[in-house]
Amino acid sequence: MTEKKSMPEAGWRFDNSYSVLPELAYTKQSPTPVQAPRLVVFNGPLAASLGLNAGALRSDEGAAVLAGNHIPEGAEPLAQAYAGHQFGHFTMLGDGRALLLGEHMTPQGQRFDIQLKGAGRTPYSRGGDGRAALGPMLREYIISEAMHGLGIPTTRSLAVTATGEPVYRETELPGAILTRVAASHLRVGTFQFMSRWGTDEQLRALADYTLQRHFPNAQAAGQPYLSLLREVIQRQVQLIAKWQLVGFIHGVMNTDNMALSGETIDYGPCAFMDAYDPAAVFSSIDAQGRYAYGNQPRIAAWNLARFAEALLPLLHDDEDQAVQLAEGALADFVQLYHGHWFTGMRAKLGLFNEEPEDVGLIEQLLGMMQKHRADYTNTFRALTFNKPEETVMFGAAEFARWQEQWKARQSRQPMPHEQVQQLMQRSNPAVIPRNHRVEEALKAAVEQEDYTVMERLVDILSRPYDHDAEQEAYCTPPEPSAQPYRTFCGT
Repeated sequence: MTEKKSMPEAGWRFDNSYSVLPELAYTKQSPTPVQAPRLVVFNGPLAASLGLNAGALRSDEGAAVLAGNHIPEGAEPLAQAYAGHQFGHFTMLGDGRALLLGEHMTPQGQRFDIQLKGAGRTPYSRGGDGRAALGPMLREYIISEAMHGLGIPTTRSLAVTATGEPVYRETELPGAILTRVAASHLRVGTFQFMSRWGTDEQLRALADYTLQRHFPNAQAAGQPYLSLLREVIQRQVQLIAKWQLVGFIHGVMNTDNMALSGETIDYGPCAFMDAYDPAAVFSSIDAQGRYAYGNQPRIAAWNLARFAEALLPLLHDDEDQAVQLAEGALADFVQLYHGHWFTGMRAKLGLFNEEPEDVGLIEQLLGMMQKHRADYTNTFRALTFNKPEETVMFGAAEFARWQEQWKARQSRQPMPHEQVQQLMQRSNPAVIPRNHRVEEALKAAVEQEDYTVMERLVDILSRPYDHDAEQEAYCTPPEPSAQPYRTFCGT
């Protein structure tokens, strides 16, 4: 049985505002204890930013909390209910193996969800065992920290705790629990659930809670629920543009994996693109390429339309007018997205201002990169340091012509070369979590209990814009392979 522990030295300051929502939205439940909790990875910098005592959390008692064997004072664990469109098909979902311990309040007054992923079965498990394997939990730790280093809004990982128990997938694997930190776990699918199975008043309570938690300024608007829709659209536009600019492919953009806070959530079959290809997809279950790299903006718009549908009863008493309001907000998506994406692409090319020919300049470069299967990250890195000879396009006449146009375009802005290069350096990462490097780290950790490879990788990925000599070995793409890299929904 899970024990309650005060553990004041850890620095936990729990609140449980989610539990004031209608009971339909969650099920209160304690984690299922594990046999032999052992902390294998701990995020010291994140703990410090949360105002937590790393020393206390690294202790045996701390590991017991992070594994769910002990519940810290003030926490009231619950599993959240939600629904979602998975590959376009609507289904009832919910936290099948995750439990929200509560919301930790930092000394600065910020509120963060503390969730245990792999903490045992819940009423939403749909036949699953409620557990998680060590490898996928470590993978989420690596990728989420890499995203944070890249400056992309993301949930983060405080710790990975081995359970001392096996989990059974295709084979027997070591079990683990991930401690996830998020601005919240409110999703598009949370609203879909309440819209489908709740009353309009319960839906309104959820919307009011979301406004208060994430968009307090919108509460005073004349149409607060329309403002909520517009705010969520804006945050998703910014997030997806940032994904595209670094070549990140989420892999499972179901509506339950879209956080209303604008954070990246759920790192299952995700990966970063090596060779530029709009059709790039890594997920083993995405046979049709629904969530391919080039489709991500379109899918985000589709998901936001589902959010708007859920909000319709709150937008206006007249359904036709509610639809018009929703459509008006959604109509802004394309222009907003292209604005953020083109601004980011200009920065990657060292362009501070805007000219009409920029769209063609960017599209020509991407077209050549696709044709020559140029490495996405390394191409922009080579351009940043004026080393075109390091790209596979070097020597092609069309690339030479493009370079002339690009240099002429740069020369028409008043900024000196030093400022141009600084802009490019902070817009083009030197390193991303290359798939082969991630697999190398996971193999050492899971098979040999050697976490030094992973720790080194996470350190390198924490400062992707440094462009220093230490990062050089992590910039190399993988060797060509007859088998494409595949990812799985293990997380």
